[in-house]
Amino acid sequence: MTNTARRPAQSPVRLMAAFAAPVLLGGALLMGAAAPALAQTSADTAFKATTFNLSAFGETRVAPDMATITLGVQTEGATAGEALKANGTRMNLAMAALKKAGIAERDIQTSNLNLNAQYAYEQNQPPKLTGYQASNQVTITVRDLAKLGATVDAAVGAGANTVNGISFGLTNPQAAEDAARLEAVKALQAKAELYGRATGYKAVRLVNLSEGGGYTPPSPPMPVFAMAKREMADSTSISAGELKVRVDVSAVYEAAR
Repeated sequence: MTNTARRPAQSPVRLMAAFAAPVLLGGALLMGAAAPALAQTSADTAFKATTFNLSAFGETRVAPDMATITLGVQTEGATAGEALKANGTRMNLAMAALKKAGIAERDIQTSNLNLNAQYAYEQNQPPKLTGYQASNQVTITVRDLAKLGATVDAAVGAGANTVNGISFGLTNPQAAEDAARLEAVKALQAKAELYGRATGYKAVRLVNLSEGGGYTPPSPPMPVFAMAKREMADSTSISAGELKVRVDVSAVYEAAR
């Protein structure tokens, strides 16, 4: 005789819950599938937006308030020791003259020191050592441009015989850069308005703004003169002129009719 167990009937509540589970699962699946579609819709909307991608620059000119100049001493001797000793003596005199002219210790920096053997060359003969050449250069910063010419004269008069270059700069370029930034933004806005009139669109929102450029001291230094060997009858005349400070900007504007 077969014993058949009778299964209890499920309550309506349980039947509804069992029936609802696949629906919820299906809903979850449908939501997961819709996420990429929503992202794609947002991307399409951004892509279809009309934008102006523009760039402009601003410039300001300002008189420099400082200068850097490289000068030095070049000497020769039969031996390396003689060349270096003569160089050191003349450089010490030149340094003393610079300090007497008002150049602070912090504004004097050794920038080059060399000792080279000198040779004579004859055809079909090995090079012949003739002596040694020593050179020592310092880069100085002059913060009072009215004294620049007199400072150079003082150094040369004391023994410096090489002046390689000069460059002018700004002690604090912040104000000049900010003025250039304002000019750059004005030019950028004017360009956006011009394109708006030309296309029938109007820039309604600034989306992105980036900056490039800024103050950069002249490099390499402008040549002045080398191997200075002359009488200083008058103070050397040096014109500082003006520096050009430029700032470049680029922006993205959202545009609409």
